[in-house]
Amino acid sequence: MRLTSTIAAVAFGLFATGGSAEELSLADFQPPQHFVLGAVYEPFNDAISEATGGEVTLRAYMGGELGPGPKEQYSRVVDGVADLAFGLPGYTASTFPTTLLAELPGVIAADTGTKTIVENMDLLSEEYRRVVLVGLWNNAPNLLLMGNKPITSIDDLKGLNIRVPSRNAGLVVQAWGANPVSMPAPEIYNAMQTGVIDGAMTDATTLGAFRLAEVTKHVTQGMDTTISLFFMIMNRDAFAELSDDQQQAVLAAGRQASLNGNTAWMGIAEKALTSFAASEGKQVITLSPEEAERFDAASAAVVEQIVAEAEAEGIAAQAFINALMGE
Repeated sequence: MRLTSTIAAVAFGLFATGGSAEELSLADFQPPQHFVLGAVYEPFNDAISEATGGEVTLRAYMGGELGPGPKEQYSRVVDGVADLAFGLPGYTASTFPTTLLAELPGVIAADTGTKTIVENMDLLSEEYRRVVLVGLWNNAPNLLLMGNKPITSIDDLKGLNIRVPSRNAGLVVQAWGANPVSMPAPEIYNAMQTGVIDGAMTDATTLGAFRLAEVTKHVTQGMDTTISLFFMIMNRDAFAELSDDQQQAVLAAGRQASLNGNTAWMGIAEKALTSFAASEGKQVITLSPEEAERFDAASAAVVEQIVAEAEAEGIAAQAFINALMGE
């Protein structure tokens, strides 16, 4: 466990509390001004501090301060570089095949999916056996953010290079006729600006959080699309060093942090899309029902394929999906 005095937290400017306290380090690759700080990490820290009488607190290291590379967040916790980390299971998809079933079109609703995920986190215990799964939530629906070409039809995507957040999202984009390009969110801006990619599958919060509104002219919505997941994981040794009561405080705060995260992503996404639509030279395109149906039919075939492949590999894919769908 990375233990420092609260004086260090005061200097850092985050989550300071009075007196001496043990600090849990949290690694996050997102920019220091990201809304996750106020919406998720501050209340997460407050809940842990209150439940432990100030004995345990949190210090967030933003912008990859504990090491570069969003894809390395999972190993960063496994190796003990950080006590906790925020990350996307989609960045290391082969490690989280069951988790990523939740991101498939139609499996969960964006606004209620996190509650269902939290209620079924025990079904993922084997997948997170090397760490402690503290929180797990979904973002707002992923949209198509395009640099120059407006997408009003599935035919418009043919041959274009589209960034995707995970393998499953890549299969969906491929079924739509585009070329999927796996890429972490911090790399999208430069890739769109330089023409390496034509657009990106991501949620609307990135218009502001990663400044993608600057390189995006058109946003397309209206189809069933993927929903990305975010985890907050903890090093097992660091967790074991906590008392039973402190462990329960972290887990309880993590469940609430998941709900807070979903609420924040949904709210920020709505505001960001509204602001984008009101900006000069920007366009939000809502697909016609006929075109949305073409997108959705292509996506449905991919969902069937992914579930069948998972079942063939011994994953109880349909059972997990049914649990998330309340069936």
